Amino acid sequence: MAAVLTPPAPSTAAGPRAVSRPPWGGWRSRWPLLPLVATVLLPALPHGTSGGGGPADVASGVAVLVCVGRLLYLRRRPLSATAALVLGLPVVGFALATVTAADPAAALPGLVRYLQVFVLVPIAVCLLLQDAHGFRIVAGSLVVLAVVQGVTGVHQYVTGTGASYMGEDIRAVGTFGPSDIMGMATVVAYGLLAAAACALRTPRNAPAWLRPCAAVLAVALIVPLTLSFSRGVWIATAAAVLVVLALTGRRQALTSLAVLGAAGVVVVGGFGIGSEMIADRAASVTRVTSTPDRSVSDRYAMWSAAGAMWRERPAAGVGLKGFPAHRDGHASIGLSSGSDTAGAGQEFRRQALLSPHNMYLLVLSEQGLIGLTALLGSWAAILAGAVRRLCVARSRGHVAVDCGLAAVALMTWQSVNFLYADIGGPTTVLSGVVLGLAAWWALSGPDRVSAA
Repeated sequence: MAAVLTPPAPSTAAGPRAVSRPPWGGWRSRWPLLPLVATVLLPALPHGTSGGGGPADVASGVAVLVCVGRLLYLRRRPLSATAALVLGLPVVGFALATVTAADPAAALPGLVRYLQVFVLVPIAVCLLLQDAHGFRIVAGSLVVLAVVQGVTGVHQYVTGTGASYMGEDIRAVGTFGPSDIMGMATVVAYGLLAAAACALRTPRNAPAWLRPCAAVLAVALIVPLTLSFSRGVWIATAAAVLVVLALTGRRQALTSLAVLGAAGVVVVGGFGIGSEMIADRAASVTRVTSTPDRSVSDRYAMWSAAGAMWRERPAAGVGLKGFPAHRDGHASIGLSSGSDTAGAGQEFRRQALLSPHNMYLLVLSEQGLIGLTALLGSWAAILAGAVRRLCVARSRGHVAVDCGLAAVALMTWQSVNFLYADIGGPTTVLSGVVLGLAAWWALSGPDRVSAA
């Protein structure tokens, strides 16, 4: 049989397994990534509001099963000791909050959901990604999803077919609808950050068109992100962009900030896209005592209720899925019964407020100090490891710096956004994918990361 000769790997590649691979091909060997790509793309499919698992959750389950099958077939050690400790640490809080809940059976669905999003899916991502090309495929899927949802959101704003906002059906929500008001903003932010990372440090073997295309997409996605009117997402995206720019170097950071500033002036000032509403929306964050925004006052009331639950049971919390049952007994009288949603093809509906819209306070109230410490310890280790490896990669001229930038940006965004949001809705599973991408960069061996 005739052998096919391939050029040797570059001498700068680190690790014994750093071999040459087709930079933008080799799909036959990358079929295990298909469930991950499906997990990224499927949240946009409508599946009702019953609270059951959607198509993306099914795809994530398939990804976990594929991962288990490959481990059994290839007989490889699943994770390093460090990675197993970091990714498995949150299980301590989840299990304790379940067994100590007033009704452990009612807490079991919460245990399954938390294990899926914060343990199983991140581990599956870490194990199914074989090299930097696999990372780029999954990150590219985030960009594709963001573009589709962003175009849909802008169309909703222009045609007045979006979700209801200040009496007008102009809020961009994509295909997620008004019942998941943060869905489109979340996926657009993911795609914006992934595209920006590629534009800042384009892979060496990439086609010439990739860098300008990534830069244009990153700037263009600012428009639907702005039209989502999601304050927490704005703050998280700005924080992630600033962190990544600080890690790319002073000159490139200044240039990029100038481009972003010009884009903001053109979008809001030049075209006048929602300028008054955007300014009012941003200012409403601080209006708590004087004519506060109803959503802001409700959010702070739920934060106060979460704190009261924790003070009542500081060690293990009230149990997973326990916040709704304990809310009324700890909330102030000023908390409304729900929020009004309408538009984007949906009739007027009153949506109950069943969480504090702050992931850290949700964990603190339901899992106590033990659960919060375990979860924060895991995320802090991932973020610190990702930043450290990115700095090392930059200093050594690593070929996969774009992956490091995307990992740090996405992990930073998730950490900041959880100050204003928590899990829920079809995009929840994407949090697990993002954690997995960051964990792969932070915890994988140098041979797997350097194979670019």
